Amino acid sequence: MFSLKTSVMLALLAMLFVNTHCGFGEGTNSYNYDLSKMSDLRKLYNSKVYLADRMTRPLSGMSVQIGLLSHSGVRVTLEDGSKWLVHKGDAYGISSQTVVVDARHMSSKWKIIETKNFGGSKTVSDFVKAGGTDYSLIFDNCHDAAGRMMDH
Repeated sequence: MFSLKTSVMLALLAMLFVNTHCGFGEGTNSYNYDLSKMSDLRKLYNSKVYLADRMTRPLSGMSVQIGLLSHSGVRVTLEDGSKWLVHKGDAYGISSQTVVVDARHMSSKWKIIETKNFGGSKTVSDFVKAGGTDYSLIFDNCHDAAGRMMDH
């Protein structure tokens, strides 16, 4: 059974949101929580990942991406076919800067740069953990996190 601290962390890590940093709903700072029940969040967190796509998109406000002047994340596909974006950014989360977002909110600006078949050997929580809790533009940014997620 999960402790209260773990349950709160799960809720915060898996909290699903939409904002301009994600490349969704451009020009808004609204939040859309797709999963609200703790049992649904726990189920997502423990779901097995079958495919992972490392993806990039231009930074918010830019029309093109130029090398590291872009945003990275990993879109995971679960057994049921649902897709979720695991990505990291400054002020994305509360207890962790690596968050999980329903991929249906992704803009068309995201492009696949690498695909890996995990065959159910990893869970969404493994990807969140690999992303890390803290964000640093120079030492631990979205590109670093996406790389660790694909390498673990």
